[in-house]
Amino acid sequence: MADLVYPPVIRAVTGLWKVLGLKLDFRGVEHLPDRDHGGAILAINHISYLDFALAGTAALPMKRYIRFMAKREIFDNKFAGPLMRGMHHISVDRSNGSASFVAALRALRDGEIIGILPEGTISVSFEIKELKSGAVRLAQGAGVPVIPTIIWGSQRLWTKKVKRNLRQRGVPISVTFGEPIFFEKDSDVEEGEAILRSAMLKMLHEVQEK
Repeated sequence: MADLVYPPVIRAVTGLWKVLGLKLDFRGVEHLPDRDHGGAILAINHISYLDFALAGTAALPMKRYIRFMAKREIFDNKFAGPLMRGMHHISVDRSNGSASFVAALRALRDGEIIGILPEGTISVSFEIKELKSGAVRLAQGAGVPVIPTIIWGSQRLWTKKVKRNLRQRGVPISVTFGEPIFFEKDSDVEEGEAILRSAMLKMLHEVQEK
């Protein structure tokens, strides 16, 4: 899969982080598979509108591009849509998710890393909300691990129901990749969701206490 759009977007995004003077702290990057070890799913908490870009930036040391699953409305935007398609992200129609599920399954089997925000929307409490089942079901179908991923600090810049503040400088932002979780193909999905949410909560609280 040719990546002609992703590299210039990355340069623009990392340039923005430098302008903002963000204090970036990326941990657990070694839990991401390299190109020779296939696909994986990142289950990412959702606390700001910058979470996609921050998680993607954190994966760069492993020389991996994350293909995110995002709502169709973003792809319909005349500015964002061409960029999303050019970076091979996956459009999700919330009224009929079967096509996006198949597209994500195919990408995982091709060795891609898929980024999912399993809470579905930004958590205004910044805690982990109840998770949707997509991450676990995809992991079962593709035979790949789920890597719980926690972002913290981005809510200080741009989050839901709060006026964005991109004039701050030196805001500490952490992105932590946890140990991969494997789900057996025939295992209970609800139980899998509970295991994943528990792991994400534990990681979030550990980050918050630092």
